Amino acid sequence: MKSDFGIKRERSHLSLAIGSVLLLLIVGIIVWATTLQRENVPIKNLKNSTSKQTSAKVSAATSRWMFMGDIFFGRYIDDWSKASDLKEKYPFQRLHEFDRNQYNAWIANFECPAADGVNMTSAQMDQALSFNCPPRYLPEVAQWFTAVSLGNNHTDNQGVEAFKQTQQNLAKQGIQYFGAYDPRDHETVCNVVVLDFVIKYDSGQKIAGLPVGLCGYNAVFRIPTDQDIAVIIEYADTMPTFVMPHMGVEYKTGPDELRVTTYHKMIDAGAEMVIGNHPHYIQPTEAYKGKFIIYSMGNFIFDQQVRPEKTRSAMIDVRLHVQNAEAVDGWEKIAASCKNNFTECQRLAKSKNLPKLAFTYKFDMHGSEDSNKLVRSANESELQSIKQRLNWDATMHALGQ
Repeated sequence: MKSDFGIKRERSHLSLAIGSVLLLLIVGIIVWATTLQRENVPIKNLKNSTSKQTSAKVSAATSRWMFMGDIFFGRYIDDWSKASDLKEKYPFQRLHEFDRNQYNAWIANFECPAADGVNMTSAQMDQALSFNCPPRYLPEVAQWFTAVSLGNNHTDNQGVEAFKQTQQNLAKQGIQYFGAYDPRDHETVCNVVVLDFVIKYDSGQKIAGLPVGLCGYNAVFRIPTDQDIAVIIEYADTMPTFVMPHMGVEYKTGPDELRVTTYHKMIDAGAEMVIGNHPHYIQPTEAYKGKFIIYSMGNFIFDQQVRPEKTRSAMIDVRLHVQNAEAVDGWEKIAASCKNNFTECQRLAKSKNLPKLAFTYKFDMHGSEDSNKLVRSANESELQSIKQRLNWDATMHALGQ
């Protein structure tokens, strides 16, 4: 029979062994979690996990954006949503398939006004081709989209005051906007939008906004003149400027010569890239003078359910890297004053002798399909078909990617 001392000693050894196993298990979990976090940190979580900065020197600044095609919540989409238990959440229920957390910004073409008090049935909208997207959708839109272009042929469907109300309703939800339904509106066609960047220091990182120019041209009924396009020059002299024109013949698989010429002029004016739409079909990409152009992305969220060409879209995934990281701190400090105010932004940049931010780009493409009324991620067969239409490999080769 073992003595009490022997029993106590065995129990002590057993406790020590269990404690060691538990300690190793805890350490293993911590290492695993840290590794996982480093490999796939959701962009939005960085805002709440900023590391302590031990140096004010910026070592790098990056951002990741997704450009989408036409989005629309009126007419039949509104009918489908009202018939669903999800109501205003209905059109967005599969957007998680596109990994929103991995992007700093989603940018799309908002192809309707969002004015209060407009009472039109879907049949009336269809017959008149006069749209309105009920403002009650905007809180849900704001969960996904950072900025939208209003530079298209439908944002004036309910009149000038409704267009202004659309801007106000978007702003109330924190959705930034740019673009005009008339390319002669030089005060509105471009705007300063502040988008998030991951700013890295010698030790630590944070997310902060940097200002960029975004322009939206409606060229469906009026081709932008050289004077209209010169607004891009003014913006591009101060900050990186991106252009989303709305132009071309609907339901065609490629651009006409006039649109090619116009988009080339926008690049010549200093646009970093041109992201086109309006045909409701996907159309090819192009490399022009080392800059990226896509002529049409197609319908991202839309109610046109007639044929596959109208129910699929291309999505352009852009990773940006700031080349002159030493300029980031100065631009970050004036970002709040820059938002929606190019004149003040330009003045501040000149007074502080800030150099224009210079970006490099890495492109990728994704696809969507919404033939069953809900937009979803394209399957492999659909994605390859979209990639072929885009002439993607040739364009990427021409861009050196």
